[in-house]
Amino acid sequence: MARTRSYRDRCGIARALDVIGERWALLVVRELLLGPKRFTDLRRGLAHLSPDVLAQRLRELEEAGVVRRRTLAPPAASRVYELTNRGHELEPAVLALGRWGSVAPFPADEAGIGPDATAIALKALFDPTLAGDLEARYGLHLGEDSYGIEVARGEMNLARGSAEDPAATIETDPATLAQVLWHDRRLTETERSGDLTISGSRQAAKRLLALFPLPESASD
Repeated sequence: MARTRSYRDRCGIARALDVIGERWALLVVRELLLGPKRFTDLRRGLAHLSPDVLAQRLRELEEAGVVRRRTLAPPAASRVYELTNRGHELEPAVLALGRWGSVAPFPADEAGIGPDATAIALKALFDPTLAGDLEARYGLHLGEDSYGIEVARGEMNLARGSAEDPAATIETDPATLAQVLWHDRRLTETERSGDLTISGSRQAAKRLLALFPLPESASD
């Protein structure tokens, strides 16, 4: 990769940042963790990123072997971007950063959060000790985006697409889900307003929603 800037440090952390340390680079990786996306889909998830900068970051990540382009088979035949195997190796680091940043101050302006970013936050904050012996499948619809969630043996698998035979399906938007999970918005009131709906077992849905607590911030 032809780097325009480098830390010129042999440390592995520095060399990693030479690849993914540019502004927006790691958020591009975040948007691709759940599967391939078209350029327009990446733009939707990174609303404040200009098309020119996105194209530049994708070129840099492709040159570094983190991202690759491919064309989907007909009839779609769309060009998409996806993570390479090396790119997928960044997932634990992204989730750890998400967990660490979940208790950081919010931006001063009205910053939003996209569907995939919300899904990645669920993966980052999932607490296996709270799952216990739970074994269930769930559907999650965040606007136009659908995800299937499976909890079993203290682990959670989340993927784009529909859930097979879900115990419950939750339909809402990213901001509302975040309010219910982490900002003390009461579930009953949110359902009453129509901002969130549950089909299937409401008890199962409530148990799922309890699995993503914010971590306690370490004190000095």
